[in-house]
Amino acid sequence: MDSPKTDQDHILSQCCVNTIRTLAMDAIQKANSGHPGAPMGLAPLGYVLWTRVMQHNPKNPDWPNRDRFVLSGGHASMLLYSLLYLTGYDVTLDDLKAFRQWGSKTPGHPEYGHTPGVETTTGPLGQGLANAVGMAMAERHLAARYNRPEYAIVDHYTYAVCGDGDLMEGVASEAASLAGHLGLGRLICIYDDNDISIEGHTDIAFTEDVAKRFEAYHWQVLQVADGNDLAAIEQALNAAKAETGRPSLIVLKTHIAYGSPNKQDSADAHGAPLGEEEVCLAKGFLGCDKDQHFCVPQNVLDHYRLAVERGREAEAAWQTRYDAFRREHPQAADEWVNAITGFLPRGWDEDLLTFRPEDGSVATRAASGKALNALAKRIPTLMGGSADLAPSNKTFLEGLPVFQKGAYEGRNIRFGVREHAMGAIMSGLFLHGGIRPYGGTFLVFADYLRPALRVAALMKLPVIYVMTHDSVAVGEDGPTHQPVEQIASLRAMPDVLVLRPCDANETVDAWIQAVRTNNRPVVLALSRQKLPVLDRKQTGGRLSRGGYVLSDCDGTPDILLIATGAEVHQALAAQKLLAEKKIAARVVNMPSWELFEKNSDAYKQEVLPPQVTARLAVEAGVPMGWERYVGSAGRVVGMNGFGASAPGGTVLKNFGFTAENVAAQAEEMLKNL
Repeated sequence: MDSPKTDQDHILSQCCVNTIRTLAMDAIQKANSGHPGAPMGLAPLGYVLWTRVMQHNPKNPDWPNRDRFVLSGGHASMLLYSLLYLTGYDVTLDDLKAFRQWGSKTPGHPEYGHTPGVETTTGPLGQGLANAVGMAMAERHLAARYNRPEYAIVDHYTYAVCGDGDLMEGVASEAASLAGHLGLGRLICIYDDNDISIEGHTDIAFTEDVAKRFEAYHWQVLQVADGNDLAAIEQALNAAKAETGRPSLIVLKTHIAYGSPNKQDSADAHGAPLGEEEVCLAKGFLGCDKDQHFCVPQNVLDHYRLAVERGREAEAAWQTRYDAFRREHPQAADEWVNAITGFLPRGWDEDLLTFRPEDGSVATRAASGKALNALAKRIPTLMGGSADLAPSNKTFLEGLPVFQKGAYEGRNIRFGVREHAMGAIMSGLFLHGGIRPYGGTFLVFADYLRPALRVAALMKLPVIYVMTHDSVAVGEDGPTHQPVEQIASLRAMPDVLVLRPCDANETVDAWIQAVRTNNRPVVLALSRQKLPVLDRKQTGGRLSRGGYVLSDCDGTPDILLIATGAEVHQALAAQKLLAEKKIAARVVNMPSWELFEKNSDAYKQEVLPPQVTARLAVEAGVPMGWERYVGSAGRVVGMNGFGASAPGGTVLKNFGFTAENVAAQAEEMLKNL
């Protein structure tokens, strides 16, 4: 759409901008909750971007070649909801009136999958920017793989809006650094530079030169001195689009709560309603009817709704291009459709190995690497890397190129030592479509990426986290690198699937389960140390049950030994020691609490008979949570403190993770019953 050229066009544009402001004020005032300041300051940007620059189809929010819009400062959600309603998405004026209310389409912060047109869940500051980096990476990768000189099937931009709070967060620095290194020219970030945060003026804690910082990250930096200058905003956005070799940061100088006579440029407008009186004053300043609530003039709505026809035309033009592409490149077109829909090709698991006991012990991290590489040969969307730990995590795809600037077809991502950004970028890769991402680090560093994992769980994204070095058996690196509480904390997070396989073959099964999972993140907790390979007849395919009888005794067991991961082997050895003393023990392998809980009560009672109250769990982590399976009469051989620096076997022995100690604990329990 062309810029306004007449006074009448200018008046209409200003009315369109002010409608966003009044809708934000009214919705937040009605809810008596929310953040009016940022939507009011950013209204001109939203208007220009959504009506003049951005390629989108309100009637098909999932059109694959749409531009992506990420509101990293999710507290400004009324900006996004207003734009969705005004431009014709499936969001109504009544939805705006129900802002922040139970069951509404307009929750306090944008939620992916809940509101049509929302690309990602945002709110925890900085993560939206990292999501946007992931989306931009996905666009470049898919364009490199599927575009042909005459057919640009993947050809869009990713826009992210962030504020001072976003840029204070470390994850934004991590992500921006990587984006600049990769030269993501189709990533455009608009920085809402309003100098205000919750506690006051940003100079109380944030005095850096943001422009120079991003220039050092190898970004193009553009300045717009007046956030109300529609022409300057449009010019900057177009200049950003024209830069193909670097991501762009537009430093947009805005006024928080613009138009509010008493609260503009004040922290008071950041996170609380303006108040009825101030809303009326602001409407008067903006030239709007102060007595009307949720007022949308018909000419304003008609003007915004032109986005519907423009969107249809843009998608139709793309569809024509795609149809021609499909005729000339049918195989590439089929692969692209499979990628964008997440379709698993036939035979995707046919190259997976079966390990044999006679071939010797194998670390589950090593088995994971072999499984990942076998899967990658059959699943072209499988793409990822590690936070500078690929040799340790075994996450490198052998024989495949690295994703780098100028080589975007690569499927190996070098995330660098950036765990938090890696987690959020993985989410962005998946949200874009066409990528099934994985990322690796040490289990102890799950804490560095936990906020991104939590938001991925909220969105139910099936991203795969490869977390190796899963216990105090890490050894010499000591307690800083030995996870003890991480497994329990990950199990405590809703909608996360934690898999801790006991040997190489069960690790293969864990990867099968991870690939098949389509509604939540998956964590693979894997050993550094080598573990014996069990007979496939004992474990084969049963990981999907979450827990099962691995080794039984004759008749009713005297005691249940329940274990996960590496500690399963100690439980098996303890079972033999107990048998020598005529004590019948059943060994239950429980690689996934989440999967076990999905079983019927009958199955769970078959595995863990209620009448057997003598129960001993064995896991090299904190005991928290095991009470649900061992009961009040049971015990846990676990960690009640941090680890120590010594060879892994020595550490395990000194903390009681031996067959002898497990057997002794079992005997003592039975004596005291």
